[in-house]
Amino acid sequence: MLARLLIVLIALLPFAATANKAPAIPDYQAIEVTDGVWVIHGPLSYPSPENLGFMNNPAWINTNAGVVIVDPGSSVQVGDMVLRVLRAHTDAPVVAVFNTHEHGDHWLGNQAIRAAYPDVPIYGHPNMIAKLDAGLGETWTSLMDGMTKGATAGTVPVGPNHAVDDGEEIAIGDRHFRIHHKGAAHTHSDIMIDVPEVGVVFTGDNANNGRLVRLDDGNVKGNIQNLDHALSLSPKVVVPGHGPSGGQEVIREYRAYLDALYTTVAKLYADGQSDFEMKDAVVTACDHWSGWAGFDDEIGRNLNRAYLEIEAAAF
Repeated sequence: MLARLLIVLIALLPFAATANKAPAIPDYQAIEVTDGVWVIHGPLSYPSPENLGFMNNPAWINTNAGVVIVDPGSSVQVGDMVLRVLRAHTDAPVVAVFNTHEHGDHWLGNQAIRAAYPDVPIYGHPNMIAKLDAGLGETWTSLMDGMTKGATAGTVPVGPNHAVDDGEEIAIGDRHFRIHHKGAAHTHSDIMIDVPEVGVVFTGDNANNGRLVRLDDGNVKGNIQNLDHALSLSPKVVVPGHGPSGGQEVIREYRAYLDALYTTVAKLYADGQSDFEMKDAVVTACDHWSGWAGFDDEIGRNLNRAYLEIEAAAF
């Protein structure tokens, strides 16, 4: 009897989520950044009731086999919006999804894609899959719901079901999706995706444009090394995790911030300063980026991340 009850309850979970689903979010404009590659550039602010949780850069790539989506957003509502906007440009089916890393603002929209395309493969790094198996997805749905005051209600975690790692290449129609992961960067689960036929690289949050992001799940020096690798691919178009797409200057600018942060902290550490003592000097050294969204909130945490790395390397 108990087993039957559990089966019934599990079967009803998707319907319960739908019943409690918050309203749709407005549609955003998609921009074709290069041939057959479209990006919906989200707001730069933190998830809030005003932006309804939408803050990343969902994208899609047209292939002759169908559409491939990268990072469908932070909620089922954002994922639904991505599908609506996509449908205004193509009626081709969605044949694959890539998630660049474990942070929910990039992948919680998987739910909407899976609902529309139940058999679609979703690709992510093995470390991301392990984190979600350990409960990180529920942490993110709760966080997004709280920050947006319920605007993401009805979202349930739907993670990747296909692991991909550095050096792998997925052929989809007439496009190839090359996976790059050179160790810890923004997190320990980042993949950058290179589509050589159109000269585009999706960096995920390894690079951002006009916004500082959290680094406490990653490694500053490793992030720099991953960006050096991305530059070695000589992309024509760079789609960052947050902020406007552009050319290689998107990578170079964010790399310059990370380098200024790391080298300043390393110098002051060598001079005997503690992390709390060096904040003013680090803020001054990084003043060029002080107008970026999130600077005041993230600079102290980013400093601390760099300090801990440098301290660990000294022992």
